[in-house]
Formats: sequence, structure tokens, C-alpha cells
Amino acid sequence: MLTRIIIALLVLFGILWSTSCRKDFEYTQSQGNLTFSKDTVYLDTVFASIGSSTYTLKVYNNSKDDILIPSISLKNGTESFYNLNVDGVAGKAFNNVPLYAQDSLFVLIETTIEITDTTISELIYTDAIQFNSKSHQQSVELVTLAKDAIFLFPKKNDEFNTETITLYNDELGKPIQVNGFNLTNEELNFTNNKAYVIYGYAIVPEGKELIIDAGARVHFHKDAGLYVQNNAKITINGELSTNEELLEGEVIFEGDRLEPEYEDLPGQWGTVWISAGSTQNYINHLTVKNGQIGLHAEGATTNTENTLLIENSKIFNNSRNNLWLKNAEVQASNLILGGAGKASLLIENGGNYSFIHSTIANYWTKGFRINASLEISNASFTDPEIGYDLESANFKNSIIDGNNLNEMRLTANGTNAFNFNFQNCFIKLLENQNTNNAVNLYYFTNTEWYADILFNVEADYFLPSKNDFRIGLVSKLINMGDIDAATTTPIDILGTPRLPAPDLGAFQAKQKN
Repeated sequence: MLTRIIIALLVLFGILWSTSCRKDFEYTQSQGNLTFSKDTVYLDTVFASIGSSTYTLKVYNNSKDDILIPSISLKNGTESFYNLNVDGVAGKAFNNVPLYAQDSLFVLIETTIEITDTTISELIYTDAIQFNSKSHQQSVELVTLAKDAIFLFPKKNDEFNTETITLYNDELGKPIQVNGFNLTNEELNFTNNKAYVIYGYAIVPEGKELIIDAGARVHFHKDAGLYVQNNAKITINGELSTNEELLEGEVIFEGDRLEPEYEDLPGQWGTVWISAGSTQNYINHLTVKNGQIGLHAEGATTNTENTLLIENSKIFNNSRNNLWLKNAEVQASNLILGGAGKASLLIENGGNYSFIHSTIANYWTKGFRINASLEISNASFTDPEIGYDLESANFKNSIIDGNNLNEMRLTANGTNAFNFNFQNCFIKLLENQNTNNAVNLYYFTNTEWYADILFNVEADYFLPSKNDFRIGLVSKLINMGDIDAATTTPIDILGTPRLPAPDLGAFQAKQKN
């Protein structure tokens, strides 16, 4: 019996060895019977001159014969804006490609499209991958929408127009430095005619103002951003949109990858940085998303002018903070600060702040988060020994919420002023922090600090994990706002009147669809 088994194994080994060493496979010419995973490959929208993601087409040989595909090529030939990779080999045309019976091969597709006609802002570019000879030709269509854009980037060998910027020190004390370039006078007005794509940090030079028109789209490449220098300012004139999907009046800051997989990917670009000494900045109807820090504003201790007025704006899905304020003078209304990897609103080094009808709700789903949605300190988080006066931090008719148990953290150094007030607000906080201790910052019976506060009630958001903080008709936040505060902001972020019964947050309640 053992002898028979050994003989059988030797025979099997011989067959396998001869097969593995075989060099003379018999191939049959393909007769046009290939099948494909897709009839048309849609490569999602890209900017002209920026490479796309890689897309995959699978080609199947469902026959019982090993075949040779005589040719795989692009219809537009060598001039095509598409590039192929067939089973690991890159090119635009391939001859006599083998495909075993009942097997498949991968075709990878990428594109970088050039728009040479300056009169058009977008182009639908088409081509096709052709398989086999003319008598048995099969094809798969390729379609891409390419948008033209205005590209802003550091000019080579222009030492006078570039500089290194130190933004901040990280948790280990290491300075975060970036390369920047000064915007020229001709570049200081962003219109809505074409999108803008920024490489590196675009600097608004001292004494200059960057004006951004309603409907403008600004896209930032990896680690790029916008830096407003001392004595410079930014004015963003977004408007209420009539179409909630097109957002034709909204100004949008986001990354430069337009494919769906990048739609809600945080950390794609850097930040918008308003440096100390920049005053009278104005923002209306702006959306900032998918960066590292959405917006940072820093005040100067010797300057009492308003740093920033921000209205009707949304900042969310940034990997660090959505809004980071340091010793600044900021007024905000109808502001939405959504999910962020750390605090959604971080206030440090004191300052003066007013938030009316704002929604600060951190429902971060991209990883673990230990920070509260709202954090306020009169010291520096990186150097607690340094203190500043928090002259005021007033929140009215606002929401402080999120998917953690405690979404507010107040930190006073005991030396500098720490003045704050929450009026008609919803705060998510563990009940055991509501202690009757006059020196405890969570002493909610102290009416100088807290008045008409709701804790841990049902907000009934539409879809908080997607940063949609509209509230439904069963929300406990309905009609809980202070009328006097609402009078200063009588319509919500979508243009809905608040009076005479204001709800908390940036939205008045509405029926869910």
C-alpha cells in the first residue's frame, strides 16, 4: 500500500513539474468574447493638470481556452490624456496580451488632463480602451470631467516673494514651519469665475487685503494653506444660497482632490491662519472642511481692535481643531463647528469672545478623541505658566455638544481674569460636575456664569455624524432661546426667521425629509 502511495505521489510530482516548466502554451486568438467589470469607467472630476486617482477595470476570459488579446490600446492613441497599466506594465498600447482560460487581468487607469482653451472652465473628456483586432473589436468607454482653475504657487528662484512661516509648536515643542509666498496685487481678489488651487502657503502681505467673492471655490494642495500677516486682513463676502445643493453663494475652502473618496477625509491640507496684529477680518457664508486646523485667529496683546467677525459659516472635519483662537477679539453668530480630531473650539491665552446662536457639536467618527468639544483657558495649553486675562467669553442661545460624555472644559490659572457667561445654552456634561461649590467653574447656580441652561437633552439632529446639525421638530432645543439675544441675529444660517420663538443653535427647527 505504501509503495502505491509513493508511486502516485511521484507521478503527480512529475505532472506538476512538467507543467511548471512548460514554455509552449497553446493560445487561441481572442474572438471578441471578453467580458468586463464595467461598460464605462467614470473617472471622477479632476482639476486640469492634476493627476487623478487610479481606477480599475477587470477583463475576464470566461472561455475554456487560453487566449491572446491581439491589442489593448486607447482610441485616442498616444495623444490620449489617459494612461494605462495592464497587469503591471504601464503604457498606452499593448500587443498580444495573454489571458488564461477562466482567468482575468487588471487594467489600471489614470488621467492628467490639460485644458488649452482659455475660454472654457470645464471639459468632459472621453476616450475608450479598445480590445482585439478590428474584426472582433470590443471597447470600454472612459469619461472624466476636468475643471480649469487658477493655480497659485511659489515661483521658482523668486527669493523676494517667498518666506518660511512658523505657525505654532506641537505638543513636543517642535515648531511647525511651512513655506509661503506673497500674493501679488493682481491675486488679491478671488472671484467665482474659476476655482483656485493653492500650493504652499499663500500669504496676504502686510498692509494688503484679500477679498473673496460670493461663490468662490478655494482648494488647497497637501499641507497648503492661507496666511494673513500682521496689519493685513481677509474679507470673505459669501452669500446665502438659494440652492442648498449647489451652494452658489457659499465660499468653500477644501482640499484639491475632487474624487468621492476624498469628500470627507480630514487632514488633506493645512489651515487658514490669521496672525497676531491682523484686525477687522470679516467672514460670511464660508465653509471650511477637511484640513488640519480649519481656522486659527491670534490677537495681539497691544491691540484692542476686533480680530474677526464671522457669521453664517461652517467649519468641520478638520483633523486637529476647527476653530483655534488665541488672545483674540472675536464675534461669531450662526456659526457651526462640527466634528474635529481634538477640540472643535479651542480658546486659549485669554481674549474677548462672543458666540450667539452657534452650534459647537463634535461628533467625530474618524478616531478616538479625548478633548472636549469646547475648551477655554486663560493660559497657554503648551506653556501653562504663561497667563492672560480672559476678559469675556459669552455664549448665548448656543449648543455645546458631541459624542463624548463631557463636552466642555474650563481651565483657569487662578491668577489672571477668567470671565465667562453661558445664557440659554445646551451643554453636554456629566451631572457629577454640577457641584454647588462657589470656586468650581461648573457651579451652575452662579447666575453670573450660567442662566437658563439645558443639560443632556434630546437635540434631534438630522445627521450629526455627517455634520448636519439641523434640528427636527421633536428637539428639546425648540423655543428655548433668549429673545433679546435672538434679536441681534433674527434669521438662522439658512435664512429662516427666528422671532418670536428662537431655538438654540444655528438652525431653527424644521421637518425632517
